[in-house]
Amino acid sequence: MGFQRVAEIQEFEKIDKKLIELDDKKILLTKVEGNYYAISNKCPHMGGSLYEGSLQDGVITCPRHGAKYDAKTGKGLGKPKILFLEFKMHDDRSYPVMVEGSDILIDINAE
Repeated sequence: MGFQRVAEIQEFEKIDKKLIELDDKKILLTKVEGNYYAISNKCPHMGGSLYEGSLQDGVITCPRHGAKYDAKTGKGLGKPKILFLEFKMHDDRSYPVMVEGSDILIDINAE
C-alpha cells in the first residue's frame, strides 16, 4: 500500500506527539528535533499506550511501568520496573515517515 497521509505539519505547532489509527494499527507519531517519527503505540512490555506517556528529549516513557523507548527508532532504553523488580524489555516497532509539502505520511507495510 505504501505511504499514507496521516497528519499535517501544522498540527505539530503546539504538540509533539499524536495518536494515529491506520488500518488496524495504532501508531505514535512524534516530532523530535524538527523531524517526524513513528513507532507502535503499544508498549511491548505490557501493552500500555505510549501516547499517554511522556516525551522528553526524544525518549517516550510508558505510563504503566516506566519502560523507555527512543521515539526515533523504537529501541528500548530503560527496563520497566514494578517496585524493585526489573523486567525483560523488547524494542518497539518503527515505521518510515516522509514529509511531502505540509503532509506527513507513514508506510505501515515497510519491513
